[in-house]
Amino acid sequence: MLMLFVFGVLLHEVSLSGQNEAPPDTHGIPGEPLYDYASIRLPEEHIPFFLHNNRHIATVCKKDSLCPYKKHLEKLKYCWGYEKSCKPEFRFGYPVCSYVDMGWTDTLESAEDIFWKQADFGYARERLEEMHVLCQPKETSDSSLVCSRFLQYCRAAHLYLDLRNIKRNHDRFKEDFFQSGEIGGHCKLDIRTLMSEGQRKSPLQSWFAELQSYTPLNFRPITDVYIVMWDTSSYGYGDLFSDTWNVCFKEAVFSLLPRMRYGLFYNTPLISGCQNTGLFRAFSQHVLHRLNITQEGPKDGKIRVTILARSTEYRKILNQNELVNALKTVSTFEVQIVDYKYRELGFLDQLRITHNTDIFIGMHGAGLTHLLFLPDWAAVFELYNCEDERCYLDLARLRGVHYITWRRQNKVFPQDKGHHPTLGEHPKFTNYSFDVEEFMYLVLQAADHVLQHPKWPFKKKHDEL
Repeated sequence: MLMLFVFGVLLHEVSLSGQNEAPPDTHGIPGEPLYDYASIRLPEEHIPFFLHNNRHIATVCKKDSLCPYKKHLEKLKYCWGYEKSCKPEFRFGYPVCSYVDMGWTDTLESAEDIFWKQADFGYARERLEEMHVLCQPKETSDSSLVCSRFLQYCRAAHLYLDLRNIKRNHDRFKEDFFQSGEIGGHCKLDIRTLMSEGQRKSPLQSWFAELQSYTPLNFRPITDVYIVMWDTSSYGYGDLFSDTWNVCFKEAVFSLLPRMRYGLFYNTPLISGCQNTGLFRAFSQHVLHRLNITQEGPKDGKIRVTILARSTEYRKILNQNELVNALKTVSTFEVQIVDYKYRELGFLDQLRITHNTDIFIGMHGAGLTHLLFLPDWAAVFELYNCEDERCYLDLARLRGVHYITWRRQNKVFPQDKGHHPTLGEHPKFTNYSFDVEEFMYLVLQAADHVLQHPKWPFKKKHDEL
């Protein structure tokens, strides 16, 4: 879900209230910069793309002798890729395809374009092209509602919510959560178009269930109170602010949902043979920068290997100690074992470990989503995919990091056939041992990839490998 919210971070191009961005004050205080450049808070690599979409700031920077981004003014043609004016040669990134999937197309060039539209900023461009006004503001300060097809992605201005009559229960996905008059704005609603967008009404597939009751109001919502918690269930939240539950959001983003048909990652049938999306790489860079997670390596002569252990009932590595001891026989490897239990190891600490890892090893499971935050040269080794072959392979392709997994079935040893609570035998519901020699062979393959990666700063061959 966090990944999908990238649209609220990177696609902030048009003010929904209808007001143009006011240019910064160019008079300023003598000896002081003409703009608060520190407020931009973006990775250095993203600055040209920010200036491309914020030309008023670029103009001030040109005039300001104290602007720290002068060197980026020569790159104002650089663009993310979703902008209508963006030329392919100036995009943030473009996929790389190693072969043609004949089930999709017949050339590498068209394969790259398909992948870019499936899971990169091309996907964002297509969603933005679908955007249409459902509630038209009558005046500059009025409300508005703008959505893509099927209400999968929406942006609202001066959105009114009346939460006083909500009945809380255990259903996290109530489809009648809002009644008429409880959500809306002061604008002219195209009710016919709104109601025609319900073909994909389903939990986590569209926002139709929440927005079908959007009501044109005969008053302008106030803006001086804020909601502090969103949770439609009745699970133990102590509320001290019930008197404020009549609220207005100046701007609201209804982000792309995780189970959309042909959505980003989860339900996306990706063309084979392609990898490395600028969208996922930009997301990773943005999150790491904002959370102040820094790269403390790599280390010359060393490869940092992290094994993700599991304290859950299933998918444990039964001979984990044996595998670790084998890794430690290679002097090049710095080996650490971690268990990402959030109550014992905070998320920021988890990210620091992941981002400072060169080979990330783990069993099939949600912990492997950390591969999003690996350095570009890293490799992820899904020790065993439990017959779910595409999940983390595709995520690694989207992020652009090297992926390997276990191949030789005669060298992996399940504890039993698995015990799913309702489906019976299931490979995800048991534990595994692994052949040590085969394990080391695969890890050394991953190490070779790291050493040969263009972004690995130490190019010399390590004889001990």
